[in-house]
Amino acid sequence: MRTFVATALALALFVQGTALAQPGPSQAQRPKPTTPTTPPAVPGPSVPAEAGFTIGPEDVLGINFWRDQEMSGDVTVRPDGMITLPLIRDIKAAGLTPNQLADRIQEAAREYITDAQVTVVVRQMNSRKVFITGEVARPGAYPLSSALTVMQLIAVAGGLTEWASLSNITVFRADAGGGVRPAGQPVTFRFNYREVSERRNLAQNIELKPGDTVVVPEK
Repeated sequence: MRTFVATALALALFVQGTALAQPGPSQAQRPKPTTPTTPPAVPGPSVPAEAGFTIGPEDVLGINFWRDQEMSGDVTVRPDGMITLPLIRDIKAAGLTPNQLADRIQEAAREYITDAQVTVVVRQMNSRKVFITGEVARPGAYPLSSALTVMQLIAVAGGLTEWASLSNITVFRADAGGGVRPAGQPVTFRFNYREVSERRNLAQNIELKPGDTVVVPEK
């Protein structure tokens, strides 16, 4: 009888030890908590539009309708200042800020979409241009998509030719006529390429504004 009890006790201890030694589920095997997904963000503008920026011809705009990909897409402002959208068709964009245009599109779309929510982003600011003419490698019009100085514009235009006058470059800027000049008469700024390249009188290397024209005369 004593032998039977000892044998039973040993068997019980063996089973208990085996259960304790059995490995539990690893961290890798445990199900991971699911994370709620969010819709992808709408891409922002390719170039940041400054406060008060108004849309003009040749600007490329991203029109985004919330939850309506068929109505969304990129459009280019035509020379007449209009853009064409599905269902809405032609709508005037030139002269408006992106927010103003979004409000106008949203109002027009309510005839077809009851809960229309529209955002407008600027992909390319092609309407903002500066001009350079005269003795540079590539004279012409250049988009002003970010801050640009006279020296930088000359570099973008391929640099000065060997016949350029380094000290008599002029920047012409249209003036609205604030009581000092007649309306339409340009303001002029002198630019000495040699001085700026030698890091002298750097204040003349002004930041250009839309519509500015840089004239590089022959020496």
